Amino acid sequence: MFDHVKFGVGDYAASKAFYLKALEPLGVTVVSEGAPSYGVELSPPEGKVSLCLFQTEEKPAHLHIAFLAESRAQVDAFYRAALEAGGQDNGAPGLRPHYHANYYAAFVIDPDGHNIEAVCHRA
Repeated sequence: MFDHVKFGVGDYAASKAFYLKALEPLGVTVVSEGAPSYGVELSPPEGKVSLCLFQTEEKPAHLHIAFLAESRAQVDAFYRAALEAGGQDNGAPGLRPHYHANYYAAFVIDPDGHNIEAVCHRA
């Protein structure tokens, strides 16, 4: 439900590789890229929203970013891919009924300590 989110990362190459691998099951690819100080824009093809990363030495507060998945299988695939890409487990795929009955999500910590989630709201 956003147009784009842009945030700084401590290791541009590691974060770019992490997000490309972790979000590949959701159809996310590089749509544009400049110098590391400008960054990279990641989005599904023909997507209307994007995630942008850039190299910085600043230490911002950790973020929580939730990506919409079309199916529970996509959530599962995101979780596996994110762990393979070096993410740390922060909540295995499963229902989170305290949010709502069909809230199926998985959580990982990215290379900069951000809490990254994939969520499917379908039954």
